Amino acid sequence: MPIREKPQTGRTQLADSRPDFSLLTGREAEVLLLLSTGSTGDTNRALARDLGISERTVRAHLTSIRRKLGLGSRVEIALVSHQHRAFLRSVRELPGAAMPQKTIAESRR
Repeated sequence: MPIREKPQTGRTQLADSRPDFSLLTGREAEVLLLLSTGSTGDTNRALARDLGISERTVRAHLTSIRRKLGLGSRVEIALVSHQHRAFLRSVRELPGAAMPQKTIAESRR
């Protein structure tokens, strides 16, 4: 019986490469950055309060982030946000990057 190669896990991907943050809207990047600081207590309620939006909207942003970056869970979102927070901060400083309807890539144009 042939030995099958073990598929790469999300953990390997997280450690080896930076996700494509250009897929995120400015608001999604803002949620990700705020999550990376850990200062909010990392709850949806705290994130919502700090961003001035509802908990349901925070959940929607986190679901969108998870899908766009190909992550499996909120824990992975938190790990990615923490691992790449310096990059996220630099992107947030770009003009228009915090605009909810634009992606980060569009704000660079």
